[in-house]
Amino acid sequence: MSDITRNGRRAEFEVLAEFWHYFSENRGAVIGLFVVIALVLMAVFAPLIAPFNPDEQFRDAFLKPPFFQEGSDPRFILGTDAVGRDLLSRLIYGARFSLFIGTFVVALALSVGIVLGLVAGFMRGAVETVIMRVMDVILAFPSLLLALVLVAILGPGLTNAMIAIAVVLQPHFVRLTRAAVLSERNRDYVTATRVAGAGRMRLMFRTILPNCTAPLIVQATLSFSNAILDAAALGFLGMGAQPPTPEWGTMLAEAREFILRAWWVVTFPGLMILITVLAINLMGDGLRDALDPKLKRS
Repeated sequence: MSDITRNGRRAEFEVLAEFWHYFSENRGAVIGLFVVIALVLMAVFAPLIAPFNPDEQFRDAFLKPPFFQEGSDPRFILGTDAVGRDLLSRLIYGARFSLFIGTFVVALALSVGIVLGLVAGFMRGAVETVIMRVMDVILAFPSLLLALVLVAILGPGLTNAMIAIAVVLQPHFVRLTRAAVLSERNRDYVTATRVAGAGRMRLMFRTILPNCTAPLIVQATLSFSNAILDAAALGFLGMGAQPPTPEWGTMLAEAREFILRAWWVVTFPGLMILITVLAINLMGDGLRDALDPKLKRS
């Protein structure tokens, strides 16, 4: 038994080593990975890192510029906003909201999309037709416009915005899962499992699904960045997180009227969105290279 365990661990280590080999060949992906790790650490330890409470107002420090500009206040490294709140603290806490939004949206869209994709690919017939036509209707609308309509129906707020974004992103997971199921369902290992007496649920979730995970992981990574962008857009339009929540899109919305006289209140939240989305997309490219056998070089 111990030999079997050791062999299993050795095989897992070899798989991880192979994955890291192909992933690390993409330098942009490695940089993106480290940036994402830094963002996660910043979000987790925000109370320890942030110099002030994100909602604390300093009445003597309205629109103070960053430390490198004349007229700055040494207490506020990146300056303050229009009501005297420390911009650096709000950016640090904003990472919590952005990463939570991405995680929640991807988890919801992925779980529902996998179930619907498995059912559509395995059941076929009228069930597949109904599911795929509904997904086609969702894809026919511009994603941000559909999300706006859904939020308008559900009501403004961060929770409703995340649900709307998950609905918009869900068709991608449904179509990917269905395509993977169609390519796997007639393979020998599936036929052998069916002959052995496996039920329909076991075939879908225990036999076919584990062999469809590679494209879903890549799509989940890319959808993570799309979720952050869409949430920021909804927040900017006033339909997402509501003030005084330190979400980056909401911060942009609050600061847009000061863009000419206080460039920092717009620039820094925009840079955080840019850096986060770029890092996640770079990491997604590396995952695609590492998980897609067609892209691996011998």
